[in-house]
Amino acid sequence: MRVVVADDNPVVRAGLVALLSGRADIAVVAEAADGREAYEATRAQRPDVVLLDVRMPGVDGISALPYLVPLAPVVMLTYSRESEVVQEALRRGAGGYLVHGEFTADQLVAAVRDIKHGRPHFTPTAAGALLAQLRGEGGGAAKGAVGVGAGRSGGDVSGLPDGLGEIDATANHQIMTSASSFAPRDAMTRANSPENLSQVQSDVAQSTYRARFQLSTREAEIMDLIASGMNNQQIAATCFISEKTVKNHINRIFAKLHSTSRSQAAAKWLGTAPGSQRGLG
Repeated sequence: MRVVVADDNPVVRAGLVALLSGRADIAVVAEAADGREAYEATRAQRPDVVLLDVRMPGVDGISALPYLVPLAPVVMLTYSRESEVVQEALRRGAGGYLVHGEFTADQLVAAVRDIKHGRPHFTPTAAGALLAQLRGEGGGAAKGAVGVGAGRSGGDVSGLPDGLGEIDATANHQIMTSASSFAPRDAMTRANSPENLSQVQSDVAQSTYRARFQLSTREAEIMDLIASGMNNQQIAATCFISEKTVKNHINRIFAKLHSTSRSQAAAKWLGTAPGSQRGLG
């Protein structure tokens, strides 16, 4: 499976490349630091999946989305968790939305594989935003900018910061009329199916259950890595922090989860401990 990784943070980008490249069936064929580079790399490499950040200098991820989805399935991988941004990304054709700190390494790999095969994938915060929209509680996706940069709809290349490269007439026509499996309307239709709505509801339940522990974003990220079986050294390398910092975070996590061991904390976090909600995580 061929993947393009687009993120303006070189440290995050390097971590993602190392993680994905470690899987036998995944090859990162290009990296990009903004939406324009992501478009050019995707047009040149024709990957199976594009991992796309939301907030990037120049052309941001939301602006680039309409130009990318006719070329390859796109999953947003970002720290942006605002409901309006999530909804706008889905409206523009994103096949999934993953918020950093809400998934393990294995879950990220599973999400990439799901997106390739047309299966939507959302982390809890994104699932909550989608469920609110499906229930009519989110006020709908923004029609214009959504606070991430240009935020312009597809088709108007001239209005985008720095452009997105030379888009020929055929590609421009695809952007406006594409009936591919990752067109925005079809993405929302699949997300609204009973099967995927059930997944969204499960993800929201998980998010609500975990919120009671009041872990910070970083603590939640580390707890996910603990639950995936990583040791402190592996966590430090994954998060680009020292082992001492990892230990400090774990001490605070154990206190908040009222746990004295990694296994006990993981059981509570995953909802498998006696007396907790089951089937979560």
